[in-house]
Amino acid sequence: MSRVPASGKNQKVRMSLPTTNHDPGFRITRASHVVLTVRDLAASRRFYEKVIGLILTAEEGDALYFRGVEEACHHSLVLRKGSDAVCARLGLRVFRDDDLDRLKAFFEAHGCRAAWADVPHQGRSLHATDPAGTPLEFCATMPVEPRMITQFTRHAGGSALRLDHYQVLTSEVRKACEFYTAAGFRLSEYIAPAGTFDLRGVFLQRKGNPHDIVFFNGAGPRLHHFAFLAPEVHHLLKACDIAGELGYGAAVERGPGRHGPGHAMYVYMRDPDGHRVELFNTHYQIMDIENEPIGWDPSDHKISFPWGLPARQAWFEEATPFADVAIREPQIKPKPLTLENYLTK
Repeated sequence: MSRVPASGKNQKVRMSLPTTNHDPGFRITRASHVVLTVRDLAASRRFYEKVIGLILTAEEGDALYFRGVEEACHHSLVLRKGSDAVCARLGLRVFRDDDLDRLKAFFEAHGCRAAWADVPHQGRSLHATDPAGTPLEFCATMPVEPRMITQFTRHAGGSALRLDHYQVLTSEVRKACEFYTAAGFRLSEYIAPAGTFDLRGVFLQRKGNPHDIVFFNGAGPRLHHFAFLAPEVHHLLKACDIAGELGYGAAVERGPGRHGPGHAMYVYMRDPDGHRVELFNTHYQIMDIENEPIGWDPSDHKISFPWGLPARQAWFEEATPFADVAIREPQIKPKPLTLENYLTK
């Protein structure tokens, strides 16, 4: 497998990697929550409670608020009833409330929209749009709920512990990477043709593991997936078994398997509206300053599937649109090795 540290002496440099501003003046701490629109709240509740294993914090009118079994904050997934299956916002946390003021100024200085918003079950919240067009929501506080980590009778399905990251398809991977590294995110891993820094995918993090937000080349911006950490590998299998028993067997889209970048064990599923959710485990730490980004060559197909079969074409191409956000095609169209191509070789 082709893995090349960013400082490798034999790399032919076409451009450099974006560098992190470690003191941007505000502190984004982690990926926090996802806000989705669904058509049938009852069907979605059944899927996320029984298969994924989330805890329902509140049901209010046409909205459901979920959290993972070890999460203390009010919600990490919000489902709102609507006519279209879209993503409204991706949420991130900041450390203190006054970080929001400096963050708003940062977005405006980069020519990005940013405005205050009144959001239920959150402290003061900021709505903003990044240069790639991704709609974001920032807050510093939420109400605290009891953790269910030791309430074992409440654990179900995949026993999703906490929201870890989300992945966005975008036509402007480098622009996204430059913006987020300027905001204090660190680049942990990246996808680029061998010997170049022509970025096709970037893994960006704030909380000390490989990723909080990931950008991959594709028609976008669109939400490819959001991911919850599971306790053990057998919880991935249990989620698949429960999905099969409840009639969601065909919704198990990819895996269980192992990633190259990130090295996680994973399974991907589609919820009743087609939103893609990942359960995974086996992260590693990337916190120390000497941890440099690792490059992966997309022509080495083992980066996608170190063992087993490649994903179906739909896994690479289908994604959730963001509400009222135009989709742009990338200049370089992705050409991944799909299951369909693999089987016709």
